[in-house]
Amino acid sequence: MKKNWITLGLGVLLILFGVGWTLQGMNVMKGSAMSGVTLWAVVGPVVAIVGVVMLGVGLTRRRRVSR
Repeated sequence: MKKNWITLGLGVLLILFGVGWTLQGMNVMKGSAMSGVTLWAVVGPVVAIVGVVMLGVGLTRRRRVSR
């Protein structure tokens, strides 16, 4: 059961970091060394997608355990 919460928490964190990196890479969030760097505009969505997958896996496990 604890593994499930770790998966959910890590998924949420990856989504938040991914969105943040994407916005910085696209120069929407200014003021850091990452702002306007294309690498972060590419890495951010990939990390966010991995977070969405982890969140989905965690929610699926949670449903199976509660049955």
